[in-house]
Amino acid sequence: MADDASPTPKPDEPKKLEFTVETPVVTSHTAKIGGKELKYSVTTGRMPIKNDLGEIEAQVFFMAYTLDGVAPEKRNLMFSFNGGPGSPSLWLHLGALGPKRIPMANDGEQPAPPYHLVDNESSWLEFTDLVFIDPVGTGYSQAKDEKIAEKYWSVSGDIESVSEFIRLYLTKYSRFSSPLFLVGESYGTTRAAGISKYMVERGIAFNGLVLVSSAMNFLSLDFIQSSDLPHVLFLPTYAATAWYHNALPRKRPSLPAFLKEVERFASGEYANVLLKGDLATGREKKEVLEKLHRYTGLDKEFLERSRLKVAIMQFCKELLRKQRRTVGRLDSRITGYDADPTGHQIEHDPSMSALMPPYTMAFNDYVRRTLKYETELKYHVFHGITKPWTWDVPKDEMTDTSHALRDAMLRNPHMRVFVASGYYDLATPYYATAYTLSHLGLEPDLRAKIETEEYEAGHMMYTHVGCLQNLYEDVKQFVAKA
Repeated sequence: MADDASPTPKPDEPKKLEFTVETPVVTSHTAKIGGKELKYSVTTGRMPIKNDLGEIEAQVFFMAYTLDGVAPEKRNLMFSFNGGPGSPSLWLHLGALGPKRIPMANDGEQPAPPYHLVDNESSWLEFTDLVFIDPVGTGYSQAKDEKIAEKYWSVSGDIESVSEFIRLYLTKYSRFSSPLFLVGESYGTTRAAGISKYMVERGIAFNGLVLVSSAMNFLSLDFIQSSDLPHVLFLPTYAATAWYHNALPRKRPSLPAFLKEVERFASGEYANVLLKGDLATGREKKEVLEKLHRYTGLDKEFLERSRLKVAIMQFCKELLRKQRRTVGRLDSRITGYDADPTGHQIEHDPSMSALMPPYTMAFNDYVRRTLKYETELKYHVFHGITKPWTWDVPKDEMTDTSHALRDAMLRNPHMRVFVASGYYDLATPYYATAYTLSHLGLEPDLRAKIETEEYEAGHMMYTHVGCLQNLYEDVKQFVAKA
C-alpha cells in the first residue's frame, strides 16, 4: 500500500459525503400562462444546511421560479412540497403549479411514451413566485451520511429542516417583505401544518396555506383494529368510486347529492352500529348491511363476512372483482390488473403506476435539458429514505399535526387556509379531511378563515384538465384574499 493511501474506513463507520457550497444555475424562459406570454427565471441548485458549528451536513435541492420585470417585494412567494414521506416536489411542480406540465390521458390515465411537457396555462406563477423543495432523502437532496440523515427522517426533524431551508431562502434572496404562502400535498400537508406553527413561533408568519389532499390526523386515515373511525370516514369515497364505475345496484342521482346521503348514513346509522360492536342487534346489522350494499355495490356476503367493515385495499380489490380489475388508491377512477385476480389485497396501485413513468422521465429530461442542471446523481422519486420514518409519537398513538395548524392560527389570526380534496381519493378521503377540520376547536371567526373545495377527481386532482383549471381559479382567488 502506498504511504499516502487513505485509511480504510471501519465497517461500522458511515460513509460521508464531502459537501461544498454549490453555485445555483439560473436560466431564462417564456411560457404562455393565463392567455399571456410571461417571461420568468428559474434558479436551480442545492441549499446547504449547516449544523451549529457551521459545517454543511445536508444539501437541499430546490427550483425557484420568479417572474421577470417585477420587484420581488411586490410578488407573492409560495413554497411547495409533496408528501410521502419520501416524495420529491415533482408532482405539484409538473402537474399543477409550474409553467410546464405533463399532459395525462383521459381522467388522469397514463399516456403512451415518450413523454413531453407543454405550457401550463393554469400555472400559479401568474400570481405568485414559486419555490419547489425536495426534503432530504428525496430528489437530489442528501445528508452527509446516513446517521445524520436519520434526524431529518422524522416528523419533527423534517419540519425543522424544511423550515430552515425557507429561512435561508428568504435571507439569501431578500424575500422577507413578500407575502408568504405554503402549499403541501398529502404528507406535505402534515409538514405544512407543522411548519406554520414552528416558524410563527420564531417570528416568520405566513399569509396562507394551501393543503392539497390533506393528511394531518392519521387516526382518521389508518385502519387499525381498535378504531372504527376510518370505516366511517372512507365510506363516502367508497360510494363515489362505485358511483363512477356504475357498480351500484341501482341508478343514483348526481354525485354531490348522492354523497350527502351517504355522509348522513355514515355518521349516523353506520357509526352507531359500529360503536355498539357485538351489542348491535341482528336487525340493526341487517339494515346497515342492506344500505352498505346499496351505497358501495359490494357483495352482501362479502360485507357480512367482513363484519360490515372494509379496509381500503380490500375495497380496491373487491369492487370490480367480477371484471378482474382493481381500482386505484390515489385515484379510484383508474383501474388496473393484478397477476392474481383471486387475491384479497391489490398488488400495486394502478393510479400510482400510471403517474410514475411520465413524471419521472419528463422531469429528468426537463431538469437537465431545460433548467441546465446537470448531475449524475439519481433523482429519488421514492426509496431515497433508507431507514424507517420516525413518527415522534408514543407507541400505539397516531401522528396529528392538526393541533399545530390550530396553534399557528391562534398565533397568527391573519393566516388563511385553503383545503382541496378529491372525491375519488382513497388515500386521504375528503370526509376524513372534513372530520379533522371540524375538530380543530377554533372560534367561529378563525374557523371562517378556512376554505374547502372538493373536485371530481382523485388525490392529484390536477391530472384531470377540468379540475386543474378549477383548482387554479380557486387558489388564485384565495391568494388574492390572503
